[in-house]
Amino acid sequence: MSFSMNLNQITIPVKDVEASIQFYQKLGLRLIVKSLPHYARFQCPEGDSTFSLHMVDELPTSNGIWIYFEVQDLDIHVQMLIDKGIVFEELPTNKTWLWREAKLKDIDNNPLILYYAGSNRLNPPWRIQD
Repeated sequence: MSFSMNLNQITIPVKDVEASIQFYQKLGLRLIVKSLPHYARFQCPEGDSTFSLHMVDELPTSNGIWIYFEVQDLDIHVQMLIDKGIVFEELPTNKTWLWREAKLKDIDNNPLILYYAGSNRLNPPWRIQD
């Protein structure tokens, strides 16, 4: 039996929701809910996916989650963010898994990957055939 499922939202923990709002707006996300000091939600520039922040007293100490945002014109977008003062740990680089990625961290040290995979995101040459 098959059913419909779509990834709707990811929520991450942050220490300061208001400061994080400014960071994620610089990345290009559109703020749609602002319930300070505890919560904020953004809509991605394309599609219906949302991304939210919730305030915590303590941040996780493990590797946590990695957040990927796909960007069509990755190199141009990264340069625009650098011009806005965003610091990258790794500039756009071609990966062996056929994605082009740039890596950075938000103000709470959550790892972010801006990338472009095109058709290789869902259909890499090694995809399991149905």
